[in-house]
Amino acid sequence: MDIKDKELHRVATTAIIYNAEGKFLITKRAPHKKHFPNKWTVPGGGLTTDDYTDLPRTHVGDNQWYYSVTNALVREIHEEVGLEIGKPEYLLDLTFIKGDGVPVLVLSYFASYISGEVVLDEDATEFAWIDASEVGEYELIEGIDHEIQMVDEILKKRKIG
Repeated sequence: MDIKDKELHRVATTAIIYNAEGKFLITKRAPHKKHFPNKWTVPGGGLTTDDYTDLPRTHVGDNQWYYSVTNALVREIHEEVGLEIGKPEYLLDLTFIKGDGVPVLVLSYFASYISGEVVLDEDATEFAWIDASEVGEYELIEGIDHEIQMVDEILKKRKIG
């Protein structure tokens, strides 16, 4: 496998957004998308240096920023679907190598829907709020079905406990 740089990774985030009815938001990727065109997924996107370099540093004199990934995720959710979400909670991380040899680290979170109407950007063509039991009815990017089911189980346990 040809990997461009074994130490550099593209960092991306995703959020499994759930509403008060226990449904999960999925979006269908546009046909022009290079990776996974026309597949269903959850909102998210990549971390860029703009997600932190234009913000105040965490500590005066330091060259570091807290919450860069969280800020990027909230930005991506707003850009892609126009929603406000609650505080994201970590679910899992995964890695893969893109066809062009770039390693990708994806940090998957889950968060409650707070407000807004779904307004899709140009990278998505459709959206749906689904129950976890409906994941098999959509052509999801591999693993998204499992992540939705994981979040569904977490939320059910919280209701019982």
